[in-house]
Amino acid sequence: MAKIKPFKGLRPPKELVEQVASRPYDVLNSEEARQEAQGNEKSLYHIIKPEIDFAPGTDEHSPEVYHKAVDNFNMFQQKGWLVQDNKEHYYIYAQTMNGHTQYGLVVGANVDDYMSGVIKKHELTRRDKEEDRMKHVRINNANVEPVFFAYPDNDELDAIIKRETSRAPEYDFIAPDGFGHHFWVIDDDKTIGRITEIFAHIPSLYIADGHHRTAAAALVGNEKAQQNPKHRGDEEYNYFLAVCFPASQLKIIDYNRVVKDLNGLTPQEFIEKLKEHFTVEEKGEQIYHPAKLHNFALYLEGKWYSLTAKEGTYDDNDPIGVLDVTISSNLILRDILGITDLRTDKRIDFVGGIRGLEELKRRVDSGEMKMALALYPVSMKQLMDIADTGNIMPPKTTWFEPKLRSGLIIHKLD
Repeated sequence: MAKIKPFKGLRPPKELVEQVASRPYDVLNSEEARQEAQGNEKSLYHIIKPEIDFAPGTDEHSPEVYHKAVDNFNMFQQKGWLVQDNKEHYYIYAQTMNGHTQYGLVVGANVDDYMSGVIKKHELTRRDKEEDRMKHVRINNANVEPVFFAYPDNDELDAIIKRETSRAPEYDFIAPDGFGHHFWVIDDDKTIGRITEIFAHIPSLYIADGHHRTAAAALVGNEKAQQNPKHRGDEEYNYFLAVCFPASQLKIIDYNRVVKDLNGLTPQEFIEKLKEHFTVEEKGEQIYHPAKLHNFALYLEGKWYSLTAKEGTYDDNDPIGVLDVTISSNLILRDILGITDLRTDKRIDFVGGIRGLEELKRRVDSGEMKMALALYPVSMKQLMDIADTGNIMPPKTTWFEPKLRSGLIIHKLD
């Protein structure tokens, strides 16, 4: 069962939130962060991407850069750009995209729950990425950026969130990307206690986005426990910053592929090979979107095609084998195009569905890529089934939007 706690959030005054808030550290590079923070000394990028305060080309993993993050973090607090609440709260963070609003509870998630598997993952993590974020958590003694969790729907939590969000929010703004961000502070002690009790009956939480941040936060908390001879289990470092959304409110966006060549085949030879496992229909020049699971959109030589996997090419009882990313990886990318490692092969690139299928067309029409493959998005049920069975999704399977805005709230480990 999930163990959570309220905490004393460190956050910007209302009038500064739009200046402080930023995109997450891992969705942009150093130069993009430098440009977005230009002229804004209050931008959280000075803490989460502190290399922007050095000359371009500075190694973002150098000790000087990590120490600059600490200096900036301390400065933000000294100048009152980040102020810690004087009591423990839960918070509600809602995001609006394309007219849809999803409501998440901001909580302290439990380190032991991650170590024991109550908090479930569906992706593998890379140790180098974990260590980068672990250094950031260690040196700042804080979870500066939240992780993105899902939980099974709960009617009572829905009712609490509806009641709490019926009043004016603490923060309410539209970010430069057009997404709305709304934030409430839950102050009533009885409500706070009840939220803790409800989560104690929820069997699992699911990492939706932020596997590396989750691993880093939990591993640092575990380190602190092992290093403390008087460890009790209720110290603040036993928890980390998470925003938990009801699973039904979340929508996974497609994560598509573009490939540089046809592995020596002509376009016609490639199409003929596809017909062995797919029903292939030419759709013409107008963009074609996959219509359902096991249906793919191919863009090649200025034309769109519908590819529908034939019966027997997948197993509906296999949580991994039934995924469209598995079907396409095995039957198209591996067997026809010779791409066996999606993580390292330089012939393939990946395009988040937020950019639209127009981006696939553009990259092929420009001559940079030879073909594009659009996939029907994974469902939250598929994600949770995979996590529940202890399986791991193939690389580049899920894309969540909108991303959590960083800087609305921070969790200190002491």
